[in-house]
Formats: sequence, C-alpha cells, structure tokens
Amino acid sequence: MRESEGARLGLEMEMVVVRRGSGASHAAERYPETLARLKRARGEDIHLTLHGGRAIGVTGPLGESGFDNGYNLLETAFAPVAGGPGGLDRLAAAVRTELADVRDALAEEDAAVLNAAEHPAATLDMHDYLRIRVPRAIYAELVGHRGWLHRAGIDAKAQNGPCTAVPIEEAARALNVMLALAPAFIALFANSPLQDGRVTGLKENRLMLWDRMFRHARFAGDHRLQQLPERPFADLGEYFRWMFAPDTVSRGLPLAEDGEYKSVVSVYLDGHPSLGRFLQAPSWTGRRADNGRPVTLRPHSGHFEYSQFAHFLDARFRYRLAGRPPLEELLAAWRKPGGIEDLYTRVGVAGYIEGRAPGAVFPDRQLVEEAGADVAARAPMAASALQLGILRNLEAAEVLVGDWGWPALRGMRAMAIRAALADDRVRALAADVLAVAAQGLPDADRHWTMYADYVLASGRTGADRLLALWTGTPGGVAEKLRAVYARRALWLGDE
Repeated sequence: MRESEGARLGLEMEMVVVRRGSGASHAAERYPETLARLKRARGEDIHLTLHGGRAIGVTGPLGESGFDNGYNLLETAFAPVAGGPGGLDRLAAAVRTELADVRDALAEEDAAVLNAAEHPAATLDMHDYLRIRVPRAIYAELVGHRGWLHRAGIDAKAQNGPCTAVPIEEAARALNVMLALAPAFIALFANSPLQDGRVTGLKENRLMLWDRMFRHARFAGDHRLQQLPERPFADLGEYFRWMFAPDTVSRGLPLAEDGEYKSVVSVYLDGHPSLGRFLQAPSWTGRRADNGRPVTLRPHSGHFEYSQFAHFLDARFRYRLAGRPPLEELLAAWRKPGGIEDLYTRVGVAGYIEGRAPGAVFPDRQLVEEAGADVAARAPMAASALQLGILRNLEAAEVLVGDWGWPALRGMRAMAIRAALADDRVRALAADVLAVAAQGLPDADRHWTMYADYVLASGRTGADRLLALWTGTPGGVAEKLRAVYARRALWLGDE
C-alpha cells in the first residue's frame, strides 16, 4: 500500500541557552547528565552518549537530546511519531514534555532557553569557539581539511526543522516545493536580527551562516552546495548528480562499513575526487583523518547513502535504506530517469523532507502578552504543521510554485532574510503558502498554524518583537540582554 505524505512526523529542534537573569550565552556542559537523571526519575529507559568520558547526548523514548555544534546550543531530534489523524497532536505532546524537561534541567545550572534563532550577543572569536565547540571528530575535517569557517555558527544559531515522511516516488517533487517556498518559511519564522550585540539589518541573520562558512572554503564546490540550483530537480537521480557533481569534493568517508555521521573515523581521498568519480573506481587510496595513515577504500553503495548530508540548502531529502543494493546496480539506476526511485522502492526505504528554513521560535512572556497564550503555546509546532499541509497538498503547492516562478522564488530568498514580512512580495507569498497549507490540513489540525497565522496578520515576526525590545531598552549590551531575558526566556505557562 502506498504511504502518504506525513505518515511519520519528526522534528529537529534547536535551542539557544542563556544564563538566567543576565541573558548571557551559557555553555551548558552539565545538561546531559541532569536531563538523563530527570528522565530516569520518570521511569524512562535512558542511554548517555559519552565522548572522552563526558556526556554529550541523551537517548530515550522521545528521541535524542544533546548539543548541536556547541555547548551553548541544544538540539533534540525527536523520534518519529505516527502521522495521520492526531499526528501533530502526538508530536506536540512530545515537544511539550521535552521543553519542560529542558527547562528543568537547565534551571539546575541557573540557565534557560531563549526565544531566538541566534544569541543576540555571543562572541564568534576563535578562543571561545574552541572552548564551546563540542569535540566531535567531524569538525576536524570541516575546519582543518575543508577550511570551513565553522566558528561563524558558534553563537547558537538555531533552527526548528520539521521532518515529514514522503513516499519515495514523490520525494523530488516534495523537495522542490519546500526549496522553492522557503522564503515564506524564512519570513514567518524569522527570529535572529542581532549578532555580537549589534543590529544586523537582517531579520534572519542566522541564514547568512552558510555563505559565510563556505565563502573561503578550500573546495569551491562546498560554496555552490548552499545555493539553490537554477531549476528544480527532475528526479532524485538529478538531485544526487547535482550534489555529487564533478566540481564537488567528496566528504570524508567512513573507514568502517557502517559509521555514525558525526563521530565515525573517516578517510580523506587522495586527489580530492567527487563522490561520483570515487564510486566508479575499483578502489581509491586515501589517509585516515585521525592519524594520517594511508588506507585503500573500496567503494560500495553505503558510501552513497552516507553522503546524503553533503549540501546545505533550505531543505533536504533524508533517507535510510532497508538493504544495501550492489554498487553496480546503484550506478546503473542513477543513470536512468526515475531509476533511484525504482531501486529504492525495491530495496526498501524510509525517507522524509527535513525543513531547514524556519528559525527557532518558542513561547515567551512577550509573545503571550501580544498574541495570547494559545498562539504562543503553538509556536514550536507551527513550522511542522505548515510543512505537513504543503506536502499533503502537493499538487496545489506545485501550481503555486509555477505561478510565482522558480527564478523569482529563488531571488526572493535574500529579501526574506533581510526584510521578512516587511517586503510586500514576501508577505504575499507567505499568505499564499499559508492558504495552500490550510487546504492540506484537516480541520482538527489547522489550529497548529496559529503562530504563523498571527505573524502574517500582524506583520510582527519574532525578529520584529526582539528588535523592538532591544532598541527600546536604554543602556549597553548588558542592560539590553537582561531585558531580553526577562521577556524572551522560554515560558510554558506553568512556572
């Protein structure tokens, strides 16, 4: 039986951490142990992820909780819940439980979550970057080997990434729609107008991260892979040909047959080939990333699946295969129109669209006072509901993309980052997107878009509210941060 869009729902939720009272950026190094203790006290089966004897993650029934790139930025990757009737309610219940746990765990080290998609005044300097960065093996590759300016994101740039299952035969269509309509998501959830204690002139400064990180990278293809292509993808084969094109350089590949993306021992291939070129060779020499020793890798289809994270667009197709097809079969399928879809159907695949455009938004006292408790409580779920509605109304969404035009939508991204809903065309697009999403949601689920509805109607994004608070508070950065903390700290209504 064909699986429909939204058969499973997930969320990758990132959270900015600050000191209580002052609002200063905080490295919550004790957070995993405290969170694990609180969850175990409730009877949950909890596993701690350790690195060098230090806990950096907590895995339990709700999913995986821990840090993103730094100790000042939390991330929870929720375990998928069943979609269909009540699916958004189930995910919302998990989100509510997790936010309460996060709040209580942080309170034990006098810290809290801030409703922002980037800390307003955290430093980006190298000393603090090295102190705050989580010690994952992959960062040695990204910084030392590829030359990324990884510290450009160490000031707790936070997204709220909805994850919506899609049938493999519609994956490319779903991805195209989410990429094209990203300006509306950027604008509606804009929440990062400040950086390093200064007004940036942008409503969603967070999304300048990728250009800044890759602008002077060692391999030019890395910068291209964060720029929307000039036309939509015809199928998944074209999507992967774009991602692994001859002008790109393969990321480090796992030495072991199977390895976790951020902690595996990887191999840098000699001569810096693209992944496509590597996969067509009998074998390839390289060196281990951890000790520099020479090794020889024989390509297999697992390298293709492992490398699916190689780009930084506003949406990704993420997937896991039930079986590993022979490499020759994969390469043959890759050359045929619709071949990847056919092959993955045969071997078994679970895939979803990961939205990366929405900034992190949470309930706080300022939002409750302006929009009401119901709107504030639904803020963390609005992007998930919006993406689900779009993908459940895929044909209408494609008509919308066609009416606006791919080139025009491609050009609107920069304006959405700069002005959000203050730009009339971006606001009109957001209205169209909300209308299409509403048609894709059953009546019982439409209330989950209340935050986005309020933002569109009022024209006041999270960035606008934060800017008003920041500029309206007299004094220097310290005084402004205290005012921001008082009004913008996570507030669940039961404190």
